[in-house]
Amino acid sequence: MAEIIEGSIYDFPKYYDLLFGSDWKAEFDFVQECFRDYGRKSTKRLFEPACGTGRLLIKLAQAGYEVSGNDLNEKAIDFCNDRLERFGFDRSTRVEDMSDFKVKKKYDAAFNLINTFRHLPTEKAAVAHLQCMAAALAKGGIYALGIHLEPTVGEPMQEESWSARRGNLGITSYMWSKGIDRKKRMEHLGVTLDIYTPTRHRRIVDHMEYRTYRYSQFQSLLKKVPEFRVEEVFDFAYDINQPHEITEASEDVVFVLKRV
Repeated sequence: MAEIIEGSIYDFPKYYDLLFGSDWKAEFDFVQECFRDYGRKSTKRLFEPACGTGRLLIKLAQAGYEVSGNDLNEKAIDFCNDRLERFGFDRSTRVEDMSDFKVKKKYDAAFNLINTFRHLPTEKAAVAHLQCMAAALAKGGIYALGIHLEPTVGEPMQEESWSARRGNLGITSYMWSKGIDRKKRMEHLGVTLDIYTPTRHRRIVDHMEYRTYRYSQFQSLLKKVPEFRVEEVFDFAYDINQPHEITEASEDVVFVLKRV
């Protein structure tokens, strides 16, 4: 029988990193292709808001980029900086609010691919985030922003599950929608992580709230931050040769935003 732990999955960076870091290669290749096709000619300095454990930052640092980021979770930032330091890089990420920060030196590109943007609970916070990002990027720099849109036709995705394993440690995640508060545009989500070792089974039980976005609502948001324009849109297949044409059924998409 599983030992039940109620808390945020972000407070368990070792498990979070294994679960979300096992599928890094497609995203790693994709962001570099975005830099090449849409970004500045000599993209070198990268920033990831809400970077968590830095699963992509460490790979990009090892590829020769200068990386930095921020996140509200101190445990995740410690995990990220410890790993960067262990591989000989600066402890370059910091505890900050992704909607309220400034940088000392502008970056060439930025990315946030796995829907973390939707944690921002209000339009004001979302606008503030995009304004912070625009201020953090040099002109011509890009921001690859991944988001789950709410489709207006068809049945929306209500649940998802995936697993990862490293040695004797196995993790299975299950996420499901508990419903949407239409007035506040907040989706309530349940999350469980089942952690298995040869002698133990633990289950982390979490609750999340994500702001909802239909495509028209996201377009309206972008109009409030004219420093960005949409260069291209892709889906979560991360195929740089297959741009995505948004329809009423679109859900998981990546907007390549350019700082103008």
